[in-house]
Amino acid sequence: MRPLAVFDVDGVVADVRHRLRHVARRPKNWAAFFAAAGRDSPLTAGVDLAHEYARDHDLVWLTGRPEHLRVVTRRWLTEHGLPDGRLLMRPQTDRRPARDFKSDQLRRLSAAATIAVVVDDDPAVVTRLKRDGFPVRLADWVPYERSLREAQERLGRT
Repeated sequence: MRPLAVFDVDGVVADVRHRLRHVARRPKNWAAFFAAAGRDSPLTAGVDLAHEYARDHDLVWLTGRPEHLRVVTRRWLTEHGLPDGRLLMRPQTDRRPARDFKSDQLRRLSAAATIAVVVDDDPAVVTRLKRDGFPVRLADWVPYERSLREAQERLGRT
């Protein structure tokens, strides 16, 4: 079995900035935010990095996106030529901070395979995963938006 390269989606390979306006102020329009996920532009730096790791790693897509976006997410990954890989998504009722959700998922993955790298754009996730002993790379090619941080870490929505 090849080692795993675990990649986040939003902010790593998918540019969500066009839809952050839906959750930047109250009331938050989660339906519009998620409905626009299929229109995200690819982020070249993240796409290139995913292809680089896919040469000698098995890819796992670990996203805080809710499970109801599985078809949209899988289609988006395919349409943008991203490497195939297992897709792990947030259960509909899971509202934990992204750092907790992802740490739990990685603990399960690491029981069966070696995790070579985790690529994520959320500084809180990166800090937590480093503390947990995972090899992490911060995806810093897009500025990390306050509204996204709130959605991921305080509201547990993505």
